[in-house]
Amino acid sequence: MEKIFYGTDENQFGELRLPQGEGPFPVAIVIHGGFWRKPFTLENMREVAEDLTASGFATWNIEYRRTGQEGGGWPGTLIDAATASDYIRTLSESYPLNLHKVVTIGHSAGGHLATWIAARHRIARESELFTENTLSVLGVVSLAGVNDLEMMHDVHHYRDTTLSLEANNPTAELIGGSPAEFPERYKNASPVKLLPLDVQQILVHGALDIHVPIGISDHYHREGEGEGDFVKLIELPSAEHFMLTDITSFAWETVKEEIQLLVDY
Repeated sequence: MEKIFYGTDENQFGELRLPQGEGPFPVAIVIHGGFWRKPFTLENMREVAEDLTASGFATWNIEYRRTGQEGGGWPGTLIDAATASDYIRTLSESYPLNLHKVVTIGHSAGGHLATWIAARHRIARESELFTENTLSVLGVVSLAGVNDLEMMHDVHHYRDTTLSLEANNPTAELIGGSPAEFPERYKNASPVKLLPLDVQQILVHGALDIHVPIGISDHYHREGEGEGDFVKLIELPSAEHFMLTDITSFAWETVKEEIQLLVDY
């Protein structure tokens, strides 16, 4: 494993792992979740990256600036995810990476970023998030991904209002406010608003998830299919949120099979 910086900030780095052999290897860009917040780091996806590397994938487990950190939130968190993914091109100059077989895999908020990376070519040119010549990915594997930011915002807002809780809305923290306040930001940061993506998308979600409602993936699946995208939703009836990245679980075996199918397609 090599720790490699793609930017100048202490959080702009990734962990590159290469499997045995000469390559070139298919690449999995691995993205951790934690509702884009400071306490959660790429350590949460380290075992996933190690297991995928043992299965023949080069893995690029990325860190990024998060809310609660200088430069995190809008637009830094998203720009870091974009820059880190594009950095695969630079890495390929020194390492045997197959740029024709790059997939993104993310969990929870990382699932949002994994899908958004594949959607970046659809971003409005006038957006702060727009960049030319984005990295093309072969497919996306979103594990309990927050692929509809407006819906996730409204779920938390409803909970806090109904239960008279202090506002605790991670989506508002990421974007800087509500969908009513920043409609254009939500439009360019939320994958469901950027459909169709024209890449294969695999959504895996546990029916027992109490952190990201499975309804978000169900809605995204229907919207994606309606736009003509290949979107596959795998609902795991006995899985909760964190089981999807537990490499000892039945859920992870399902996830790995889907990743392999993407690169073999």
